Amino acid sequence: MSLGDIRNLDYTILLCSKMQETKQFYLDVMGFPLAHDSDNWVSFQVGSALLTLRPRGPWAAWHDGPFSPGSAAVQLAFRVAPHLIDSCYATLQSKGVTILSPPRDIPSWHHRALFFRDPEDNVIELYAEV
Repeated sequence: MSLGDIRNLDYTILLCSKMQETKQFYLDVMGFPLAHDSDNWVSFQVGSALLTLRPRGPWAAWHDGPFSPGSAAVQLAFRVAPHLIDSCYATLQSKGVTILSPPRDIPSWHHRALFFRDPEDNVIELYAEV
């Protein structure tokens, strides 16, 4: 096997400075089902993958380094059906989520997308292929 044979991304780990607030965001706003919950490791089932949260700081044999407030560490993109983009937008607004960019067409990518942030300032994209 070579590294080029890798075919799946099984889970993504978000480093958190606001663990409880971020956990509640992914539970209450995004509605992701909880797969595992402990003090230092929280996982949500998102399709066939896991989205995992852990505290930022010393971990195993390394330290994650400092976080720059207001700076995104990652952008996560979640695909939804085209007819759901506007209702997702309305739901986010009703939950008080600040929208970075309301639903808009991105013709060069054949997407309709909207963008917002989670409590860790990561950029979240909801998109539909159109």
